Amino acid sequence: MTSEMLPAFIESSNVERKQSLSEDQEKSQKPRLGEGFEPISKRQMKKLIKQKQWEEQRELRKQKRKEKRKRKQLERQCQLESNSDGNDRKRIRRDVVHSTLRLIIDCSFDSLMVLKDIKKLHKQIQRCYAENRRALHPVQFYLTSHGGQLKKNMDENDKGWVNWKDIYIKPEHYSEFIKKEDLIYLTSDSPNVLKELDESKAYVIGGLVDHNHHKGLTYKQASDHGIDHAQLPLGNFVKMNSRKVLAINHVFEIILEYLETRDWQEAFFTILPQRKGAVPTDKACEGSSHDKKSARVEDGLDSDSSEEENNRNELESPHEEEKQDKENSNESTVNSIPH
Repeated sequence: MTSEMLPAFIESSNVERKQSLSEDQEKSQKPRLGEGFEPISKRQMKKLIKQKQWEEQRELRKQKRKEKRKRKQLERQCQLESNSDGNDRKRIRRDVVHSTLRLIIDCSFDSLMVLKDIKKLHKQIQRCYAENRRALHPVQFYLTSHGGQLKKNMDENDKGWVNWKDIYIKPEHYSEFIKKEDLIYLTSDSPNVLKELDESKAYVIGGLVDHNHHKGLTYKQASDHGIDHAQLPLGNFVKMNSRKVLAINHVFEIILEYLETRDWQEAFFTILPQRKGAVPTDKACEGSSHDKKSARVEDGLDSDSSEEENNRNELESPHEEEKQDKENSNESTVNSIPH
């Protein structure tokens, strides 16, 4: 080997040595079977395969859900078209006869209520709207003096109110578009009692949730405006444990029920909540007369028992006197014996 070839040979041998060393290091770093990792079981392998398949099919599932939604949408549309003759769920009310009676909720008391009461008023109006929509004899429903806190609350919490049907929502006061002679303000403070409803009239319900903070306000307003006023004939048919003031939706629903049944008592007992403790007036009278009779009977029993007690005392008293006389005579004989 020449001197020129020697360095090249040495260099190539060094490279081979380094490669062999690196291969040995890699082999030493690789974990042996059973040292660092446990073998995967068949069950775990199946789970891994399923998980991989689930992830791969994600887009496919999404596409299937879209297709299902579209199919259902088409089915609903076809059903509505096939039931356009009036047999679908929304057209079940075939016997509906619209009443000409106008029923107004007067919302002109907005400034007298706090937000909590405004929200309650909003809920009661929602209830009135829903009940009128499903009634057999729906009224001509008006919401007047609509604005202020009430409108703001409805805009924020019930944006769908702008799409309400079969209702007249007006910012004006009711007196601006309804004749005064047609108006009757319903207030529990009125001395006048309704006997029946005149469907040519417009009945006004005060939209005020005040918890008795403004007693007699609706009656005063009706009197000041020269509007006829009346109260529902509640006292003629119902005896209640609580006060006679009803919620707005209760008055509204009672009128709807009366238009259907033409029976005030049935209307009251169908609508009034149980917490009011309502009972028919005839039963209330029977109950009070029964209480009076039972009280009289109890008084009679008390008097009889007192008489018996007196008679018993009278019968016992002669025996006691005889006993006392005997004791006195014994004492006298003992004292008369000489010692």
